[in-house]
This record gives sequence, structure tokens and C-alpha cells, in this order.
Amino acid sequence: MNSVKTYTLFTDHDIYLFKEGKHYRLYEKFGAHSVEKDGVKGVYFSVWAPNAKKVSVIGNFNNWTHTDHLLFPRWDGSGIWEGFIAELTWGTLYKYAIESLGKILEKSDPYALSWEQNLQAASLVSTTWYEWDDKEWLADRWKKNSLEAPLSVYELHLGSWFRHAESPEKFLNYREIAGKLVSYIQYMGFTHVELMPVMEYPYDPSWGYQITGFFAATSRFGSPQDLMFLINELHKNDIGVILDWVPSHFPGDANGLHRFDGSYLYEHEDPRKGFHPDWKSYIFNYGRNEVKSFLISNAMFWFDRYHVDGLRVDAVTSMLHLDYSRNEGEWEPNIYGGNVNLEAKAFLQEFNTAVYKEYGNSIMTIAEESSDFPLLTKPVHDGGVGFGMKWMMGWMHDTLDYFKEEYDNRKHTHHKLTFASMYMYNENYMMPLSHDEVVHGKASLIYKMKGDEWQKFANLRALFVYMFTHPGAKLLFMGDEFAQTGEWNFKQSLDWHLLDFPIHKGLQNLVKDLNHLYKSETAFYENQFSPDGFEWVEADDTDNSVLIYLRKGKKKDDVMMVVLNLTPKVFDYKIGVNAGTHWEVIFNSDDKKYNGSGVESTIFKEEKEEWMSHPKSISLKLPPLAGLVLKMKEDKKYKIQRIKQHKK
Repeated sequence: MNSVKTYTLFTDHDIYLFKEGKHYRLYEKFGAHSVEKDGVKGVYFSVWAPNAKKVSVIGNFNNWTHTDHLLFPRWDGSGIWEGFIAELTWGTLYKYAIESLGKILEKSDPYALSWEQNLQAASLVSTTWYEWDDKEWLADRWKKNSLEAPLSVYELHLGSWFRHAESPEKFLNYREIAGKLVSYIQYMGFTHVELMPVMEYPYDPSWGYQITGFFAATSRFGSPQDLMFLINELHKNDIGVILDWVPSHFPGDANGLHRFDGSYLYEHEDPRKGFHPDWKSYIFNYGRNEVKSFLISNAMFWFDRYHVDGLRVDAVTSMLHLDYSRNEGEWEPNIYGGNVNLEAKAFLQEFNTAVYKEYGNSIMTIAEESSDFPLLTKPVHDGGVGFGMKWMMGWMHDTLDYFKEEYDNRKHTHHKLTFASMYMYNENYMMPLSHDEVVHGKASLIYKMKGDEWQKFANLRALFVYMFTHPGAKLLFMGDEFAQTGEWNFKQSLDWHLLDFPIHKGLQNLVKDLNHLYKSETAFYENQFSPDGFEWVEADDTDNSVLIYLRKGKKKDDVMMVVLNLTPKVFDYKIGVNAGTHWEVIFNSDDKKYNGSGVESTIFKEEKEEWMSHPKSISLKLPPLAGLVLKMKEDKKYKIQRIKQHKK
């Protein structure tokens, strides 16, 4: 006898929105919800399986029997099955047994809030109730997440950032991580953390990018409330939280979304659009309205229930290009004969429109996109895709290529460091030195650098000065801040013992001070996405491998100068400056506290003669493989004179 009772959380309007692809909070309806019917407490279940013949709930409460708890199909043709089972409570294990095409598929709940930790993981009846304590952060986060605020992101993998020394094979849980991470981020001065995927995934070597439970915080680190505790603690300590989000593909696990009701339900049926040849995974059908509702609801869920500040959208290039990783004949052009996946583009536009409409500029969306797809961070109403920022992959590749070069050859590759200025305001860019650059035989960041050990560290210090003073937001992967020597290994903790060595500790001190400099000097962030914030002083000195540029804030006299000497030579250098200005060196990456050589760089001469098309010059000593930051101070008489002229 079927012991499931009829019950619904759906209204007719919910069904209309779902089928139109416009329901953005499906997590309030689908899944397992604790409710009360006729005075009896239990759980309401609902699942989308339009091609199923029968659907039942199986679990540890009925010995996983397929016939005891059959759900009811809705009458409206929505393909939704639903029902109420009395006396079930939180913690109940369950799956859906879906009979279709003569087979019975056992599927975990796409909307489950928690999953078991095994390859055939069942879902758990769970809750996202939590007593948050981050009202102050949420009220003011529009200031902290603004494009006119300092944005320095620390990217980390929760499973390998830190582990117990006495039990290195075990993960820290979210709560154990919270105390260590908050204190470390505060010490280092990063403004945000970016967590590699925390949605449930079955396979550790995927690092979380092969998601099966899109609405579930992975239970390998604890419960949903444990993750909320971590986010809450970060917020209470003025640290923003960005999550990696993967709407690009999903794995073919038997209990997951693949062939969910026996048909190609979530994925595109045409393998030219529905199968990813590189990752052996399945691509969402972005043209199916119910799938769009699922994905946008998922994005809303993490903003709504977990209070996150941003989503970094993974593999956007693969979504937007029909020919991504495909040979000729393996893909089908769009209706205009091009290679753009128009359905994916429309989905991303709708996703960005929906989340920014709901949360305004208090949140951010960031595209990991490696092509030059146009208008990615421009508003949708202007024909753009609507992202807040995109990763500056060209800058990253050019920069790392340059720092690998022999010193004598750097004059021939000088343009690799100047080329970004040709396009850096085409989009809102975040400069990423991410996990992708320190795995799969690419070498750690420190071992990409040229020279002996001291020179490698000096090069990396100079690179970081270049990165933190360049226009755009910053992203640095865990371990790079202290020169992790080995490639990233997701199976173990970072090599924190390296900080016992002065050369590693010196680099960490440099990154800490650069974060402080970036956050304290408005010239480095107020105009970081505006052409008003940057000016070349010297871009063409290829023989000396010297680069000099200005960064400017909104105020006329808020100007910083960055000088990079990217050779191991020490020499004097003359720089043209404006009349009425005085300069002082406020940062030197060659300082001994960073384990540099200690060459002091003070301005030893000021001359009133034209130089570099400027009416005045200063001369200073350039330390080897170093970055300098100079701060401008206007002469008071000159400033008064300039103000009077401006008033006239």
C-alpha cells in the first residue's frame, strides 16, 4: 500500500515560471522540505522527471524498497512528481527510484541540501536554517564589493590549504578552518577569499569541478551550517567570500543528473553540444527553460542561503563557443553560421541580469574566460553579457612568459609587459595567478622565475609589485604568497614549514605589505577600471628592461609612480616628472625585510630641466630585479597657483 499523501508547495504561477525558465527560487519548492499535513509532521518531496513512468522515494526508512512510497505526477504536464511522507525527520537518507524505458534508475535529489560521502551517495533530508550574525557586513558590502574598492582575492582549496600535522590524511572541517583562515587573511590583508567549489562532488581529484549536488555544501568538510559558520566568521571580520560556480558541465555518475529520468533531461541530447570531450562530462541544455530555471535558482541559492558575495563562473569559454576543444566537423554552427553558442550566451545574460537585479552592486559575478569574447563585462541592455569582472588571462600568460625569459632576451619580449595597456579597459579585469598555473607539470610559481634561488625570489617579488600596482582586481592562489616550492597537491596541506626559512618569510612579508599598500593608497584602486587611473612614463626602455607608470586616484594630487627594474643590475636612472611635484620612495621590494639585497633607493637629485617630455627630472638608484613605489607630493605654492588658474 502506498503511504505517500498528496501535497504540494507549487502554485500555478510557480509552474508557469518554471516552464518559462523564469523561476529563480526553485529550491523553495523542489527537493525535500519538512512540513506538517493534517497535524502530522513529515517531509514533502518533489522532483522533475517528465519522462518517468513511476517515481518513488527510497531510503533507510523503507529498506530502499521501490514500491512502498510512490510519488504522484502533477496533472498540469509539468513533469513534476510530488508527495508527503509522514514522520520522516532531518537526517533521513533517500533517493528517487525512477522507472523509465523499462529500467529503474536510483537518483539522488538534484535539490538536496546534503549528500552522503561515497560514490553512490544518497541525499539527506536537511535544512539551511542558520542564525546569521553578519548584518553589518551585508548592509555595507556594496562598498567592499565595489569596482572602486580594493579587491585582493586569496584563492584556496579547503581540502589542502591546511591539515592537522598529527593526522595529515584528514580534512579540517569548516569550523576548524574558520579560525585559522580568518586570522591568516586578516594578517595578510586580503579583502576576499575565493573558495574552489564547495558544492557536493564525488571525486577528490576533480577538485570540486565535477559537481553532483549543486545545492549541497560538500559534507566532506561538515554540514551546511558548518559552512555557514565559516562564511559568517569571515564576514564578521570584514572579509568577502566568492565561490567557484560550475554551470558549464556535470559528471556522468549514475546517481547524478546524467540521463536523470532515462532521457537527456538536463544535458543537451546532441553530443556536439551535450558532451565535453576534454572532461568526459555532460553540458547543460541552455535552451531548455526548466534547466535555465534550475541553474539560475542555484546561483540565487548561494547568494540567498549562504550569503556569499560573488560567484566566479568556471569555464565560460567552453560555454560560449560551439567549437571549444572540437575539430572541424565535430560541431555545428549557429543559425548565423558562427561558433557562438547563442543559447549559452542568452543564459549567461539572463543569469547576470537576475542576480544583479536581486542584489544590486552588493555582489559580483566573475567570468573565467580565456578568449576575447566581446562585451563580457558590459551591461546586457547594451548588448553585453553582464558579468561584473572577467579574469585577465592574456595578462597572466604574457607576464609569466616574460619572467621565464633570460635577462639578455627580455629586451626582445619587453612588449609582453606593455601589451596589456592596449586593452586593459576593454573589460573589468581581475588579474589571476590561480591554481591552474601551478599544477600538471607547469611548476610552482617560484620555479617559473629565472635565475638562481635569490634571483627567483627577487623576480617573484618584482612580479608581485607589478601585479598589485597594475590596474584591475587581484587574485593569488594559496601558497604563492610564500613561494610554495612544489606544485599544488590536493592530497596534502601546503608546506607551511617553508616559512621557517627567511627567504620564504620575506616573500610573505612582501605580499602582506603590498596588500596594505594597495588598500591604503586610493590611487591604486579608485580608478582601477578607468583610463583616468593609469599613465605610462616609460614604456619603451627595452635595453634596460625598465618600466615606469603612474597610478592616479580621483583627486588631482593623488598620484603614485611605479618603477620596475627587471634586470639583476644596479644602476642610476633619471625620470621625467611634472613641475611643482616632489617624490619619495615608499616601497622597495629589494628591502632586507623581504630578503632583498638591501640596496636603498632614495632620490639623490632633482633637476629643473626637461626630461621624458616633462619639465623636471628626478634621479634614483634602481635596485636589482626590483619594484619601487614612489608617492607624489605637490609643492604648496605650486598647488595654490594651480587652483587659482583652475578657478579662472
